Amino acid sequence: MQALDTRSQILLKTLIERHIADGQPVGSRALSRVSGLELSPATIRNVMSDLEEMGFITSPHTSAGRIPTAQGYRLFVDSLLTVKPIEDKRLRELEGQLQPDQPRRVISNASNLLSQLTQFAGLVVTPDKDTVRIRQIEFIGLSETRILLIIVTTAGDVQNRILSTKRGYSAAELTSAGNYLNQHFAGQDFRQIRIRLQEELRQLRNDMTELMSAAVEAGNEAFQESAGSYVLSGENNLLDVEDLSSNMVRLRDLFKLFDQKTSLMQLLDVSHKANGVQIFIGGESGLEPLDGCSVVTASYEVDGKVVGSLGVIGPTRMAYERVIPIVDITARLLSSALSSNN
Repeated sequence: MQALDTRSQILLKTLIERHIADGQPVGSRALSRVSGLELSPATIRNVMSDLEEMGFITSPHTSAGRIPTAQGYRLFVDSLLTVKPIEDKRLRELEGQLQPDQPRRVISNASNLLSQLTQFAGLVVTPDKDTVRIRQIEFIGLSETRILLIIVTTAGDVQNRILSTKRGYSAAELTSAGNYLNQHFAGQDFRQIRIRLQEELRQLRNDMTELMSAAVEAGNEAFQESAGSYVLSGENNLLDVEDLSSNMVRLRDLFKLFDQKTSLMQLLDVSHKANGVQIFIGGESGLEPLDGCSVVTASYEVDGKVVGSLGVIGPTRMAYERVIPIVDITARLLSSALSSNN
């Protein structure tokens, strides 16, 4: 990519910031007034022509002004953007909305928080099955040979399964089995539990091995089924975004993408392998329905291990200086809340 001189960078930055603010094409006279550079409109027009030739801006058919291209937004985000840090007071308010004592709701709350703060679509990818670790297991007797298995993970996910057993178990036996699994296997994933359980159950009474083995197998199957899903909030906000709602065909394709999930999951999985905030602008996502959108993502952790990702989907004309820190801090707060649940 051709390097820009300082004057061109300032004008491109000013143009993009103004376009993000009001959504209108920006003309050379407006740039002359607000750029802070003592340049004539004619000189600015020459610079704009150069920027257009390099692919950073383009001219809509109905206007003499210009708007950024996806390539222009990319340069802006990578080199010209000034990110606005979140104020301490606001940060404390956000911390209060992701409480570690609410593990069952914390992932859903994070998705809602992203949506509310940005007024776009917020989503959180639930941990994949290879990173699911157990926080608590509980058995509740339903009938003589039917038992409700409740599993809570360190990421706050809850799965219920009904086990059918060959013999009945008393309430005391069910409590004992739950206590044993919680004491010995909390904080471990199902693969680790299965390996250790095979060894340790040989030392237990034979009449308890059926129940515990069935619980581990049922739990493993449950989380395999739920793996690779995400919690999506605020997608209807996109109906109010003029840049997207003006093209109903593209908007319809975007909502179909939300329903399909698989393609979007593949995009978000990239965040698992990267540090910090990742930004996909327009066609960079490789998904046609997102051509007019940007996706801002970050990974989150449990006890230092990356287990999932979260992000915001909105138009390419978004206030990146606001959205980027929101995504970043939400990932950090979610990591903190989930790690506190162990």
